[in-house]
Amino acid sequence: MSDLHRYSPQPLSIFGFFLCLISTLWLPSAIAEEKLEIGLFSSAEPEGSFPQGWEPLTFEKIPQHTAYELVKDGGTVVVKATSKQSSSGLTRKMKIDPKQFPIVQWRWKIENIIQGSDVTKKEGDDYPARIYITFEYDSSKVGFFEKAKFELIRLAYGQYPPTGAINYIWESKAPIGAVVPNPYTDYVQMIVTQSGSQRVGEWVMEEHNVYEDYKKAFGEEPTHISGVAIMTDTDNTKESAIAYFGDILFKQSATSE
Repeated sequence: MSDLHRYSPQPLSIFGFFLCLISTLWLPSAIAEEKLEIGLFSSAEPEGSFPQGWEPLTFEKIPQHTAYELVKDGGTVVVKATSKQSSSGLTRKMKIDPKQFPIVQWRWKIENIIQGSDVTKKEGDDYPARIYITFEYDSSKVGFFEKAKFELIRLAYGQYPPTGAINYIWESKAPIGAVVPNPYTDYVQMIVTQSGSQRVGEWVMEEHNVYEDYKKAFGEEPTHISGVAIMTDTDNTKESAIAYFGDILFKQSATSE
């Protein structure tokens, strides 16, 4: 893609996409809960409706949208994303305490990498698969002038945008583990979790400590998580990509612990 920020040159709309990922819906309410199944795609029907809470995320200046559908793969229902010089996502709004549920887990598979992808350049900001996690606005984390900008955004959109986002990506060249500011904004930090074509066509399980990743990327404590999005995009590079996304959940502890 196409980072979600980059399509609006005006200051008020620079964070507009973030507002699609903000909600006052709390997940969870019970401390005893050990995991939060926020993307239970396997419970859906092939070619049916997406689980409750998941909705399209499109961009006004991008006419070609990535196609998302529920399909069966290996006997399990997953999301298939097909991008042809296009960009859009699927998102779910929520509110999660990352201290209580620091581990995000999902699995994904891609059919091809994007040859022109480059995490350091605007024209290369396309990936066959990415997971976006946004964090709520906190006035204490921004300076005077930035605070004024956030206030203007609130007046224009009726709510504050987040002050940060983690973007887990499947890159083509950057080394796994690299943490790179998005070429369009430092409010989004890119974390490379897979790279290259070695695992193309293979389901890959991902498990990451988003709480620790946020602190490493931004150098400070995170606020509450406000939303999650999945995305496959090729609008910058004018290429094509197909990816599959399995269930997404947040957990209190890592599998190995």
